[in-house]
Amino acid sequence: MDIPALGDAEELSCDVLVIGGGTAGTMAALTAAERGARVLLLEKAHVRHSGALAMGMDGVNNAVVPGRAEPDDYVAEITRANDGVVDQSTVRQTATRGFAMVQRLESYGVKFEKDEHGEYAVRQVHRSGSYVLPMPEGKDVKKVLYRQLRRREMRERIRIENRVMPVRVLTSPEDGRAIGAAAFNTRTGAFVTVRAGAVILATGPCGRLGLPASGYLYGTYENPTNAGDGYAMAYHAGAALTGIECFQINPLIKDYNGPACAYVANPFGGYQVNRHGERFVDSDYWSGQMMAEFAAELASDRGPVYLKLSHLPEESVASLESILHTTERPTRGTFHAGRGHDYRTHDIEMHISEIGLCGGHSASGVRVDDHARTTVPRLYAAGDLASVPHNYMIGAFVFGDLAGGDAARYTAYEGTLPADQLAAAHELIYRPLRHPDGPPQPQVEYKLRRFVNDYVAPPKTGAKLSLAVAAFDRMTDEIAEMGARTAHELMRCAEVSFIRDCAEMAARSSLARTESRWGLYHERLDHPERDDAGWLHHLDLRKSASGAMEFTARPVEPYLVPVDGFAPAGGPSRHLGEVDLVPVATAGPREAAPAARAQAAPVPQAAPAPGGAPGASPRILELLSLAEESPDLAALTPYLTDPDPAVRAAAVAALGETVPAGAGPALAARLADADPGVRAAAAGALRELVEVLPGGPELGAGLRAALAVPDAAVRSAALEALRALRLGDAELYALSLADADPEVRIHAVRALVSVDAVPELAAAAADPAREVRVAVAKGLASVHAPAPAPLDPLLADLDPLVRGAALAALGRTGCPDGYARTAVAALADAAWQVRAGAATGLSAAAAEAAVPALAKALADANADVRKAAVLALLAHRDGAEARAALATAVSDPDADVRAYAARG
Repeated sequence: MDIPALGDAEELSCDVLVIGGGTAGTMAALTAAERGARVLLLEKAHVRHSGALAMGMDGVNNAVVPGRAEPDDYVAEITRANDGVVDQSTVRQTATRGFAMVQRLESYGVKFEKDEHGEYAVRQVHRSGSYVLPMPEGKDVKKVLYRQLRRREMRERIRIENRVMPVRVLTSPEDGRAIGAAAFNTRTGAFVTVRAGAVILATGPCGRLGLPASGYLYGTYENPTNAGDGYAMAYHAGAALTGIECFQINPLIKDYNGPACAYVANPFGGYQVNRHGERFVDSDYWSGQMMAEFAAELASDRGPVYLKLSHLPEESVASLESILHTTERPTRGTFHAGRGHDYRTHDIEMHISEIGLCGGHSASGVRVDDHARTTVPRLYAAGDLASVPHNYMIGAFVFGDLAGGDAARYTAYEGTLPADQLAAAHELIYRPLRHPDGPPQPQVEYKLRRFVNDYVAPPKTGAKLSLAVAAFDRMTDEIAEMGARTAHELMRCAEVSFIRDCAEMAARSSLARTESRWGLYHERLDHPERDDAGWLHHLDLRKSASGAMEFTARPVEPYLVPVDGFAPAGGPSRHLGEVDLVPVATAGPREAAPAARAQAAPVPQAAPAPGGAPGASPRILELLSLAEESPDLAALTPYLTDPDPAVRAAAVAALGETVPAGAGPALAARLADADPGVRAAAAGALRELVEVLPGGPELGAGLRAALAVPDAAVRSAALEALRALRLGDAELYALSLADADPEVRIHAVRALVSVDAVPELAAAAADPAREVRVAVAKGLASVHAPAPAPLDPLLADLDPLVRGAALAALGRTGCPDGYARTAVAALADAAWQVRAGAATGLSAAAAEAAVPALAKALADANADVRKAAVLALLAHRDGAEARAALATAVSDPDADVRAYAARG
């Protein structure tokens, strides 16, 4: 598709803009319309079947029904479950308004389970209260809501635009308030702008953050369309987000992206057990501590873990099937049947979901007050996007209602929409069309989310989280290079940018909170204890004026409902600024940085074809077609000598792929090509094919000629091929020891080793480049008849790396008495590389000289020196003194030292 012009945007206007047509969004739209506002509801899919409610819901987790539960008890329960970090005023809204919402939904036609007397059949799943209200026919919830949206009186006030995806909330340059959004049509690709009096974000959680164990991008626990759109939009609009370090992690069915549904099964008598049939969960089911216990059991010898149902009577099993196999995940029954499993005979194996961000199931989301207002004026958030801990479906409806009611006060923005924000959104949406052959979205997204699994998923450490931040920074450019051709692909590419934003928020937030809290949700191995004194705080993040993520520790406000074990005192916030990363470039401390080496010149690429981009010549198409037919050298020769270097480079690639007779000499001839890209291609092909090319005199002559080419990379490749094919001699190789390039000289050293040219190697011990002298030391130990004497100048070298290499070489050349004394003395050298080399060299010395010195080296501060000493002692383990020394090393703090010592 073509990129639409910025000025051709379709402009829409409304009083209240609702972004997202799921649970919270539909309720927000209905309430705002009932209050008289003109509402525009944007949904990137179709409201009829979008959001987490698309396939219905099997029950309500947090119904505070009068007579069965008390609001204050519920608030206290959520406070305990969230380890005290709660704004109780928001949780209390769900507790006090939830029952009225149940009744409102019931008036719409949603069915909740009732007993024979018409009373709500609330069940107790959690140990401290009865809050679970089953919905046996809950599969139709979304259909019922959509029917309300399409009522005539609602149609007059609510305009629904399906297949329109917002990417940015627009804010006023004057006062920062929300004034609309920039979006595009996911079917036509048209650019859409919206002006509004208020904006309600109801886009759901970031469920597509971690990568499921299956590797399938859309096989997530949460609805996979929830890619963190609202999190990213709120962040870029300047809103504060909070609790982003508190992840959502859930128990789910093994190999199936659905919940194990303990909320449904437990009231029927199901429960979680290990493989011995033992119940093991001590904590309540609303907390991350439960997930920590679950993970520990799963990883122990008591795993796997199951949801036990096989002990239940037939009527209970049949009732469970009628709910679980028709609602929310209706493929569940098909999945079990495909495995030959039946609840009557098989319990359900459980596992742990990938990580996600979700206020409704944990605590991470956009910061809101008790009216769903964010920190940006006239911007609201509701549902799983909002940080109201463990709010679930009823909470999403309650806060959608609160947002819609409050936002209905405002009328459409009448000013000019900010051109810079529109241009930035336009660029975000359409940039993949500029390079349609760029990396496809599935590949980039897989890589991004694999990094999330590798470095962000609990248990967390500062080092891994810092690696994550670096990875996400790198991937910014890769994401910008993604390619697309259709509007649907544009949608997926935009989602990847949202996922990246959420991944960085998750990593940086997890770094900032230097404690462990919420069980598995935020388990920091490097800060394993909960710190209420320093961290009974919300951790807020926002986008600074410079564009960086900055953090504030906001004390928990004094509770409305007292909770034992927590006593928040409120007080001022603590500005943290940007989070510091943990150094991860090197493994362990470094005593001294190595001397910098000169950077090699970049390998030049083939020049562009005349009048166009690289590879524009039609001759390349001819060549590609010809290569499919495995041509002989004669057919390829005209292309190898084509005037266009791009054609010659392509011909070299074809030659390397088809390898006809005579390919070796032809490639050697291209080493002298005038174009550096062609030379680089020929050198690469020779390295790749060196094991299969016949080493005839014609190829040898071509390679010898290449040693005079001014390109150092060519000379290195020629020496490598001559050595591998046995086409050179000591005299030829020694000439290259005078080459101006150190890499060429190193290849010359390796070639001299291949012909056992010890005198020529010894002459190179005075080379000005340290790396060449190190190669000489190693080379003198690698000839067929090594001797220590040629190492003498290297053993006295001023550079510690050279001395270390020479001392280590004594382990191969032999280490007679004089050299043994040198090695023993070197064990006191200031440089650990020298000490490690000396220990290695003593492996070939006489035991009476070596063992006592090596035994002392086992106390060296450097683990690599101790490891070298242990390995050297293994060469002397026939002696009792060596074995005694090794016995002292089996408890060394270094794993390698312990393991090798144990061998002795």
